[in-house]
Amino acid sequence: MDYEVFTLPNGIRLLFKPTVSSVSHACIIINTGSRDEPEEKDGLAHFIEHLLFKKTEKRSTNQILNYLEAVGGDLNAYTTKEYTCIHASFLIPYLRKALDLFEDLVFHSLFPVKEMEKEKGVIMDEIASYQDQPEEAIQDDFEDLLFSGHSLGRNILGSADSVTAFQQQDIFSFLTANYNTEEIVIGVNGNYTSKEVNKLFTSLFENIPANRNKPCRLAPNYTPVIKTVEKSIAQTHCVLGNQAYSIHDSKKTGLLVLNNILGGNGMSSILNLIIREKYGIAYTIESNYTPMCDSGIFSIYFGTDAEKSDKALKLVYKQLALLRDSKMTDLNLSRAKKKINGQIALGEDNRMGLIIGMCKSLIDHGRAESIEEVFAKINAITSNELLEIANEIFNPATMSTLTFVPDEAE
Repeated sequence: MDYEVFTLPNGIRLLFKPTVSSVSHACIIINTGSRDEPEEKDGLAHFIEHLLFKKTEKRSTNQILNYLEAVGGDLNAYTTKEYTCIHASFLIPYLRKALDLFEDLVFHSLFPVKEMEKEKGVIMDEIASYQDQPEEAIQDDFEDLLFSGHSLGRNILGSADSVTAFQQQDIFSFLTANYNTEEIVIGVNGNYTSKEVNKLFTSLFENIPANRNKPCRLAPNYTPVIKTVEKSIAQTHCVLGNQAYSIHDSKKTGLLVLNNILGGNGMSSILNLIIREKYGIAYTIESNYTPMCDSGIFSIYFGTDAEKSDKALKLVYKQLALLRDSKMTDLNLSRAKKKINGQIALGEDNRMGLIIGMCKSLIDHGRAESIEEVFAKINAITSNELLEIANEIFNPATMSTLTFVPDEAE
């Protein structure tokens, strides 16, 4: 993998991967997300991510936004259920600018009340935008079904009520409780020496006070649910799925392979070939598997005309039954392994995605796996293992289904 990790006394880590390129990529990842929010504070982690860009002790909003853009760089951020990430791309000479900005945003933001009120309006518009897109809204609502009553089921954006009620003290309390310096990793991918990167990292981050507060994450329970909701939409949208393996489960790799075969990347997945190409009854059909620290989400989504939805659902269940009832042939398993190995190798060309993935792996596993190690795990999978996984995850008795149907009154 050719990377180095440096750790400061306060626990903040740097993962450096040298690359020969004129373009550098960097990120700072905090191991906290929407699942760590207190009760009735839905959307707080995402709200904080927005406000990090609004004002710091030494920079105004305009200065923050222009600091890297003025030299052709790019700055962005996102929040998930378990992580908060800020990332930047820039030319070689501007590494100090990027890391200095990260340090300022994460540790010196002021969260002015005036900016909070403005940003509430921005996020309310974002929430409304998602609600206007049933293919997006159904995914969030499905996760709420899958993790009913648990913080993993909460919408990352929050709700109109929760966002409106946020106070400045909510932000400071969340930061104190969750921004554990031992759970913060900075990643750098660029044409530098380890000595110069570590020296810069140390000079900028060594004086940050240690924070070793750790959120308490409880694993979710699960009861299957089947639910239909009428909406003012033209098509039927459906998601079915199950809770799945965590990032630490030995079966994770097998499910990643199965998901890729069933409805993952590319046009040659089983579901795409059957539902779209053979029968022409859905423009979009896909499956996804997202592992988390103590659970996971497996789901299948499709949208189709109302009169075709029953047939589409039957065809999906038929394909799941085939994967549960029959061992994959050696030839098909070999093809599946070559496909996902190739996709992973191509993904390494996305150097920003690579460095973010490595930093997450360092947080989750204490190390970043090499691509050879990933290939070895994939190549070791047997058809018997895939059959066992299919029977656990694709069991219709344990799967939940959420369907959005057109409102007949419309």
